[in-house]
Amino acid sequence: MRRFRRLRSGESIRRLVRETKINKEELIYPVFVIEGENIKTPVESMPGVYQYSPDRIGELLKEIDSSGISGLLIFGIPAHKDELASEAYNDSGITQRTVRMIKEKYPDMLVIADVCLCEYTSHGHCGVVHGHEICNDETLPLLTKMAVSLAKAGADIIAPSDMMDGRVAAIRSGLDENGFINTPIMSYSAKFASGYYSPFREAAESAPCFGDRRTYQMDCANGREALREVLDDIDEGADIVMVKPALAYLDVIRAVRDRVELPLAAYNVSGEYSMVKAAAANGWIDEKHIVMENLTAIKRAGADIIITYHALDAARWLEEV
Repeated sequence: MRRFRRLRSGESIRRLVRETKINKEELIYPVFVIEGENIKTPVESMPGVYQYSPDRIGELLKEIDSSGISGLLIFGIPAHKDELASEAYNDSGITQRTVRMIKEKYPDMLVIADVCLCEYTSHGHCGVVHGHEICNDETLPLLTKMAVSLAKAGADIIAPSDMMDGRVAAIRSGLDENGFINTPIMSYSAKFASGYYSPFREAAESAPCFGDRRTYQMDCANGREALREVLDDIDEGADIVMVKPALAYLDVIRAVRDRVELPLAAYNVSGEYSMVKAAAANGWIDEKHIVMENLTAIKRAGADIIITYHALDAARWLEEV
């Protein structure tokens, strides 16, 4: 009889033979920065997450720097929004100013800049709108301008999340033409039209004022299409590809891992985070146990990089092991 339990008899043995291990360096923490002063506003649907004004974000940056995680993914919330998302590519915009400030104070901190128009548009959609149609090709130049502006500000990685067709090629061309040939693109390649994003839309103040995003984000039922999206982004010049959300799409992460050798990121999104927080607050689950199990599942499925609102907590818990 095989006795599998021989290798489960104590924590030291279990740790020795553990197949999947989470490292702090694989974690990225999403950050929300908002126009204004002396702002640290809690996001009601995401306990422990805040909107920070640039003058208050220092306390968070200090924690990120000391945590041992790799860095942050930044989202900006401007005071002014319009139909063409003009603040998204304003070199003096809220996100650009904050990126410059971060790189001045923490030059070695990895800053990934999300590139999408939804936080900056008056209508809340990720592209240019004509009537109720979200226009793909008209959006590409604006995304490119935003990417170049953020690269100029000092962003280490550009991360387009809009899901417009052809945007990776357009952004790569724009970055190269402006001298940023060494700035990588982390593409939200397989981003699904998911119900798990609702808390994020409160945090980023980016809910669409009409309709939804199903005409450009992926149908949650389509796994094979996700592979086509990923492979197209690689052909267009993506350096890192991403699957979003993570937990409900572990099969997609696995399928991408089996086909692709590029670094693979997974975004453990707001709804996945908030459900854990709500259940833990009610005493229904052990938060630490569940979070580490979830992150292990994402890593086991094949992700090299995990973007998660649990990053700072997970980094502390990994120190305790």
